[in-house]
Amino acid sequence: MLYSCKLKSVCHLPVIYNKKINTAGTSNTDVPLADPGMYQLDITLRRGQSLAARDRGGTSDPYVKFKIGGKEVFRSKIIHKSLNPVWEEKACLLVDHLKEPLYIKVFDYDFGLQDDFMGSAFLDLTQLELNRPTDVTVTLKDPHYPDHDLGIILLSVVLTPKEGEHRDVELSENEVVGSYSSVKSFFWRFQTQSLRLSDVHRKPHLWRGIVSITLIEGRDLKAMDSNGLSDPYVKFRLGHQKYKSKIMPKTLNPQWREQFDFHLYEERGGIIDITAWDKDAGKRDDFIGRCQIDLSALSREQTHKLELQLEEGEGHLVLLVTLTASATVSISDLSVNSLEDPKEREEILKRYSPLRIFHNLKDVGFLQVKVIRAEGLMAADVTGKSDPFCVVELNNDRLLTHTVYKNLNPEWNKVFTFNIKDIHSVLEVTVYDEDRDRSADFLGKVAIPLLSIQNGEQKAYVLKNKQLTGPTKGVIYLEIDVIFNAVKASLRTLIPKEQKYIEEENRLSKQLLLRNFIRMKRCVMVLVNAAYYINSCFDWDSPARSLAAFVVVEDMLEDEEEEDDKDDKDSEKKGFINKIYAIQEVCISVQNILDEVASFGERIKNTFNWTIPFLSWLAIVALCAFTLILYLIPLRYIVLVWGINKFTKKLRSPYAIDNNELLDFLSRVPSDVQVVQYQELKPDPSHSPCKRKKNNLG
Repeated sequence: MLYSCKLKSVCHLPVIYNKKINTAGTSNTDVPLADPGMYQLDITLRRGQSLAARDRGGTSDPYVKFKIGGKEVFRSKIIHKSLNPVWEEKACLLVDHLKEPLYIKVFDYDFGLQDDFMGSAFLDLTQLELNRPTDVTVTLKDPHYPDHDLGIILLSVVLTPKEGEHRDVELSENEVVGSYSSVKSFFWRFQTQSLRLSDVHRKPHLWRGIVSITLIEGRDLKAMDSNGLSDPYVKFRLGHQKYKSKIMPKTLNPQWREQFDFHLYEERGGIIDITAWDKDAGKRDDFIGRCQIDLSALSREQTHKLELQLEEGEGHLVLLVTLTASATVSISDLSVNSLEDPKEREEILKRYSPLRIFHNLKDVGFLQVKVIRAEGLMAADVTGKSDPFCVVELNNDRLLTHTVYKNLNPEWNKVFTFNIKDIHSVLEVTVYDEDRDRSADFLGKVAIPLLSIQNGEQKAYVLKNKQLTGPTKGVIYLEIDVIFNAVKASLRTLIPKEQKYIEEENRLSKQLLLRNFIRMKRCVMVLVNAAYYINSCFDWDSPARSLAAFVVVEDMLEDEEEEDDKDDKDSEKKGFINKIYAIQEVCISVQNILDEVASFGERIKNTFNWTIPFLSWLAIVALCAFTLILYLIPLRYIVLVWGINKFTKKLRSPYAIDNNELLDFLSRVPSDVQVVQYQELKPDPSHSPCKRKKNNLG
């Protein structure tokens, strides 16, 4: 039985009819059915045909979303490089009523970028025959270009009324007055048998565990370039969480040694999708292979070494995967406050006391954020109102408030708690406007370094734009408390900084390129001035200074070897479009290199000018300790111990991640751009509570 459905307006019927649907589109109406109040919709997503090409190579990486009532209830896996994908995935949905249609949307997955829209369609659930499997074909359309043919999606659906379960709940409701056991029985049956759509398919808010992944190496990967080598990198995806490894040039056996964490939201685990790619400048990256990790098959609190065979390609990936219990994160109302409870506060202070230095070095501190309210927000809807909600982020930990509908002065009164893994992290609080069927609209953002927080003080923070360079409309009231162990925080400063999940790749920007060039020019001028100073030593303007310089240079003369690596250039002829992309990528690379070099110089400067006192004091303490060690222990013994440690490190820890303590320290010092981004803007005096009360009295 085939049912063809195109994009159209849906007629909401007051009663549900049992309809027999034939291929001609006509229907034979039977006796109307009473609405049982709950339905089970079983859908099998079969395949797609003749879908739209959204990538440069003339293909797409399609996946499908199902929505009911504006809520996403299903998302399929991604089929790479196909316009005729085959999914064969099943979804079981609970539906309150049939008035809301099933909204089907298809997207092309682009890692690190916004996914491209490939078409959508509606399925009117009132047109389905109950208790009978139906093959459905939906034609994809773009509402903005209704004449474009975007392909079709084939489904199999079965709609079943859940009359018995609904009747059980009604009976249980009448029995609630009975005894405690009746109440308990009612709630158990209500939760297990009659959860509404919004409860069944609501995404988990708090994660249940941490998945720690270390990408070690690749072995015998497929050669994708004309020189018989590849430039491989790896993408990871767990739900909406993404990570992209660094690129290893010209090798089939790359050594990455990268570590990152994912949040685990599902109790039973989840599937991590892994794809390997070959980086190609000026054209689409080549697909090397893919594999998956089923987290439900791994035991917890244990490190697993996995050697995964790449499907649809060649080679293996070697990883270390560890599943651990969740860190301390929570959301509560303002009345429930951990730090206001004397016993809980005492336990927290004891946990991070100086006496517990070597207990769980990763647990550096405790952060509590009270999101109280916002005022004077931007109107994002045509009604002159907004539906604001707040996102609180600390590195990769991300929690949300509820949405306050149709309000420009929302009150949330929520308390969020986080574990601090790095005291140099930055707390980001972003306000969005919720939209029913679109991505949320940005309303404002603030970035607050943890070391700049004044405990227990309620402050009004002026919201900034996305780039954090200037103000936008509105203020947000926060009260933040930070408790941490200073020794643990100092030790964690000397290990690699946690990388944020990649959400957006760098794009070419004229303003950004010019800004980085100016920053680089400043750093170069510092070096030029230093060169003039050194040159003056050779002019003997100051005999004492020149003599000291002569002695230093005499001791530091060493033979230097220079290596020139000449890369072979491809002799392939590229089309005009590929050349444009190649030029763009070169400009982006130059833009990023300028940013890195300028940031490096600015971080050194900001270390000495006490931009972050904690880091400057840490540098002084480290220099004093090193001086004392040199005084007490001969240099040759220090060099001997350092050499033994360096040469035996791979033997003692074969999968240890290489790091440079000095660079890790500098990575915590903010650049000049970050200093501007973290700078607080002065709020308008009219937003102060005292001023507002006076205005109301007046």
